[in-house]
Parts: sequence; structure tokens; C-alpha cells
Amino acid sequence: MIQHVYEAVRGARRLDRVIVATDDERIASAVRGFGGEVEMTRPDHATGTDRVAEVAGRLDVDLVVNVQGDEPEMDPRSIDTLVELMASRPDAPMGSLCCRFAREEDVLNPACVKVVLDARGNALYFSRSLIPYPRDAGGRVDLPGRWLLHLGIYAYRPAFLKRLTATPPTELERIEQLEQLRVLYMGERIAMAVVERHSTGIDTPGQYAAFVERYKKAQTAKTQGPGAEKTG
Repeated sequence: MIQHVYEAVRGARRLDRVIVATDDERIASAVRGFGGEVEMTRPDHATGTDRVAEVAGRLDVDLVVNVQGDEPEMDPRSIDTLVELMASRPDAPMGSLCCRFAREEDVLNPACVKVVLDARGNALYFSRSLIPYPRDAGGRVDLPGRWLLHLGIYAYRPAFLKRLTATPPTELERIEQLEQLRVLYMGERIAMAVVERHSTGIDTPGQYAAFVERYKKAQTAKTQGPGAEKTG
């Protein structure tokens, strides 16, 4: 899993360095095994953001991009889009990505986090609930593409990342179990870009098995090339 994520991130043109941050020697060993760069962190971090902040504090960088380790199909072009967004929005201490929903059942699923944006493309709010709520339709989602799905990737200015992780969790964050709500509670902006969805987070063994099957098919297609005939 980690190798797939690492290789996907390495495909981004706008990143100078890719580091796996972990407190688990098993993960570190796996990363070293495929030639990746790894940084060990303290084992007492409450969130992945805290872990990223520890490593970022050792680096001299202008921007930190956090791709979660369960996103093996993260599109490198989406990562580049996020970096370019932050370059165009120097007022934003943090940025992220979203995409349009394709299925009604996903819009209604609390595991799929919804986001609403303001006129400048900043996040107004994130929720596991249906936002905005279609009152006149009685809660029905006839056109799922009207809703935005938040994707698991963030970009931070290093100074803000340090301040964010020094701020205690907020009540909204505890209720929704969404760490990004701490940023909005602090009164800060999260710049958002809407992208095509090319990634699916892996949360269950079944999702991982489906990913492996997709990956094998994609590798077979690359090997055969366009117009190749299948044999066997």
C-alpha cells in the first residue's frame, strides 16, 4: 500500500521531495526496501498532521503537502493542481482538494465528507452530514454532481502547520471527527480546488482487494499496449 502511494506521489511534477513519516519500524523497513525516503517520528502523535508537522519542522521548505497513506490512486496531476493553487493564493495558509460526487449513495454516506465553498473557492464548512441540505426535495439527492466530496490531501505553509498542531482540538472537530474543522474554527482559510476524481481511499480489506484488481488490470493493459490481442 505505502509503495503504491509513494510511487503515485513521485509522479507529481511540482514536488521536490517525497518522505514517508512513520513511527512504525515495519513501515520504515518496507519503504527502505523499495528505495523510498523515510523519517521516523515520535509514537505519541494524536493525528497524522502532528506526525507531518514533526518532520516538517526539520526541513527548510516553503510548502508541505500531506498525502494520506491510504490513497494509492491519488492522481499526480491533482497534487500539482494543489501546489499551483497555493502558489496562486498566498493569502491562504492551507489548501485542499474536492471533486463532484457521482453516486447518490455516496453523498448520503457519512464516511464521505462533504464540503461547501464560498465565492473565492475557500471552504465554508466540512461535514459528514448532507450539506447543503436540499430542503425543497425533502432530502433527496437527484443530481449528486451538485455536491462536493472532500479528498484526503492537504497543503500547508510550514509556519501555519506549526501553529495548527499547537492548537487544541475544538468541539466541532470532536463532534464530526474532522480535523480540518479546527482550521475554520481558528478563523483561517482553506483554499480549495475542484478536480476530476481519480483516487479512492482504502479503508477496508475489501476496498484494498478491489484496488489490487484494478491495479493488475491497468498493468496488464500497459504491457499489452493499444490494440494488443489477449492470449492464454
